[in-house]
Order: sequence, then C-alpha cells, then structure tokens
Amino acid sequence: MSKNNVMTNNLRSMNLKREGNMHVLTLTDNENENTFTLDVVNEYLAVLDEVESYQGNTALLITCEDPKTWCNGIKLSWFTKLAPDAASDFVKTLEKLLSRLALLNAPTVACLNGNAYAGGAILAAACDFRVMRSDRGRFCLPEVNINIPFTKVMIKVINLISNKHTLKNMALTGIALTGKECCEQNVVDYIYPLETLQQEALKLAAALADKDRSTYKIIKRGMRPDIPVL
Repeated sequence: MSKNNVMTNNLRSMNLKREGNMHVLTLTDNENENTFTLDVVNEYLAVLDEVESYQGNTALLITCEDPKTWCNGIKLSWFTKLAPDAASDFVKTLEKLLSRLALLNAPTVACLNGNAYAGGAILAAACDFRVMRSDRGRFCLPEVNINIPFTKVMIKVINLISNKHTLKNMALTGIALTGKECCEQNVVDYIYPLETLQQEALKLAAALADKDRSTYKIIKRGMRPDIPVL
C-alpha cells in the first residue's frame, strides 16, 4: 500500500489517507460546512472502523479543506424535517460516533483550521488533542441559543474539556471563543497561524502515532470512565 493511499472507499464528505503510520481524515463537504447528516455520520463510523482495525501503532488527525469552517454540527435544515423516530435514530447514531471517537484505541488530534460550532465543537471535544488556528475561527457550543439541549452522552463528551468554568460559560451562554481565548482557557491545546497550523498538527499526530497503542488506549480509557461504550 502506498504511503498516501486512500484507505476507505465510497466517502463523499471526507477523505481518509494514511501518511506513514498516521491516518489523516480531511473533511471535504465545504458547501455544507461539513455538517452532520445520517450519511455523514455513517462515513465517520466507517473511518473509525478502518482506524480501529489497523494493525500497528497509529494516530488519527481530523482536518478540513475549508479555511473557514471545520464543522458546524448537525445540518439543521435536514434534521428538522425528519420524522420523530428518524430524528431519534439519528441522535443515537451521532452519540455512537462521539463515544467511539472519545474511546478510540489510538491517539486523536483535531486540527481546527476553521469554525467548530455545536456538534462540531462536541466532535472536537471528543478528540484527545485540539490544535486551532490563531488568527480566525471560533469554538462555540450554541445549543442553548438554538433550543437543542445536549443529550447525556454529549454532556459527558463536552466534560472532556478540562476548564469547567469556561465550559459552564460556553454551555450556558453560547459564547463563541477565538483561538487565542481557547488556548488561554485550555479549551484547545495549541494555536498556530494558518500557514503553519497543518504542519504543526501533523507533527503532533506523528509523535503520538509512535506511542505504544495498547498502553495509550488503557491510559486514555482509564481517564474517561464516564464515556459510555456504544
């Protein structure tokens, strides 16, 4: 298999490649701001299947093509048209994605080269490390303003953000934080200018990919006892 070979076929909203022993997932649905539908969430789950089954040490980096938006969460224009049973099934599938990502048996890095809003911010919170653009972009949990409460699983995932005072303000006011504010308040781990962001995120993921995977998994899951296995 070539160094940059596409690993998972039939992905429409994202592209998974392997670079060395790293898995790099690039979100490509720029027109829809990388929002979630059932098809998109199932693509993420297929990617996690691929990473989980990989033999050897690895790490997963999630980045995007669009310099404006990393992920804007659920596609509300689609979600609000669903029948109640279909909406409930979708939420359960999204919770499965968030749980599996939070407990993935490999290191994970979110490279936030654009806005991470709502479900997108929750997806980023599920990752082990967050690296964000310093000059533009916002990190926001606006659910209180759009009248969509967090589910119990989502609450457990956003609680992976270590600064509980900031998390309270974000969750209860819907405030949007800049990259600089996120770094100062420990919502993200590092910030870089757009010109070096991708390179630095890849460097971090490469270093993590060299960790013993079994040991890393045990430590990570031990630190996340509240995340349910779905």
